[in-house]
Amino acid sequence: MSTVQVPPVRVGKAAVAALGMLAAAAGALESAVSPTLPLLQRQLSLTPAQGALLSIAMLITGALLLPVAGNLGDRFGGKRVMIRLMTVVVTGGLVSSLAPNLPLLLLGQVLQGAMLGAMPLSFILVRKYLSEGQSSVAIGVVSGLFLAGGMLGTLISGPIAEGLSRHWMFAIPTIGIVVATLLVHRLMPDDPPGRPDSRIDWPGLLLMSGILLTLMLVLAIVPRAGSQPIAFGALVVLLGVLVTGWIVVERRSRAPMFDLRLLRQQAIWSSYGITFAVCLGTSLSMYLVPQLFAVTGDGYGFGASATDIGFYMLPGAVAAAVAGPVAGVTVRRFGSRAAVVAGVVCMMAALISMTFLHGEIWHLVAGKVLVALASGVCVTAVVVKTATAVDHSDTGTATSLVLVIRVVAFAAGQQIGSAFLTAGIPSGSNIPTESAFVTGFVIGGAIAALSLLAVRKLDKGVKE
Repeated sequence: MSTVQVPPVRVGKAAVAALGMLAAAAGALESAVSPTLPLLQRQLSLTPAQGALLSIAMLITGALLLPVAGNLGDRFGGKRVMIRLMTVVVTGGLVSSLAPNLPLLLLGQVLQGAMLGAMPLSFILVRKYLSEGQSSVAIGVVSGLFLAGGMLGTLISGPIAEGLSRHWMFAIPTIGIVVATLLVHRLMPDDPPGRPDSRIDWPGLLLMSGILLTLMLVLAIVPRAGSQPIAFGALVVLLGVLVTGWIVVERRSRAPMFDLRLLRQQAIWSSYGITFAVCLGTSLSMYLVPQLFAVTGDGYGFGASATDIGFYMLPGAVAAAVAGPVAGVTVRRFGSRAAVVAGVVCMMAALISMTFLHGEIWHLVAGKVLVALASGVCVTAVVVKTATAVDHSDTGTATSLVLVIRVVAFAAGQQIGSAFLTAGIPSGSNIPTESAFVTGFVIGGAIAALSLLAVRKLDKGVKE
């Protein structure tokens, strides 16, 4: 691995603010569909299956493009790739805002999925032009503003769609992305390419895309695995074949999409393991909270409406947005290991509390806030550690896989949570038992606690 000569130029707060503004606008556009899905289903006459496809189209594209964007940013420069990527995102936003039917709206969502690639590209830029301490805080701020933008989009997309039209709920965030991209282009210096003469690893790229797509299909079929064993088994076998092929190709490639030698660093593989355990445990347990708000069982549940649930979940969304900057400052002062340990301990305490205390709404609201804050601190601390444990020329590639693992773990956690509740429905009823929720909280906490086994390995890397 070659180290890029870092330019002596340092960027000001305005350049970092432009990256933050871009992250916030992207987050707002990313969250536009979820709260307005019922409205879109009515206006476009969508079936539930079509609505589900619309809700995950961007997620699938984002998972596929994250490692590609990070790798290309390392090779050809973060700013150069980001400007081109945002052109794709803006095109997707315009297509979505003008789409008269489902096929065009799906096309727009697929193009918009490229926005997730802005995260590793931002990490490339802040690491090149800021000191280690400043880049830790900047990574946290950018991550937090993406979540804050998502929270804002969740709150305003419904009123915009109902007060203006569904077209404007895509158009307004897209305008924000255009403005932020122009500011990044003007304020951020051109960063030098890391490996400009390297060829793109097309076989590795295609195999990685196949792995992620197959994995998403496996996760989607998990709740129905018992009734579709042949399909589930075939997908698992295919996934194994693709992973094996990808490893063989990357080992032989002169310019691999992901240099497997990075995994020899304990700080890298431990970061990936921690991310998966924390996000899987978080997703599993937090899937249960809105379900518990909604159900009305014998002595448990609250029968809350969708509007009420959104209101109850808002403090947790705020906590998730704040977690990024908090993690950046914590890592700068105490290190990634301390931040992760504190986050996991806080998460375990919150889940244990909800195991025994879930009879009042504020119990679940407070628990959701603590888990969201703790999870956000853990993931941001791991991203910072991953970025500082590799050469500058590998920043985008290494951090993009952290984000991919996060997406996969959250998707897996939701599917496992759904399976838990389904298994907990007694015969002749359609409501899960209280013990199903309690078991889910316990299992979620136990999975997150497993990350502590790898925490001590975080110090085995580049000093922060």
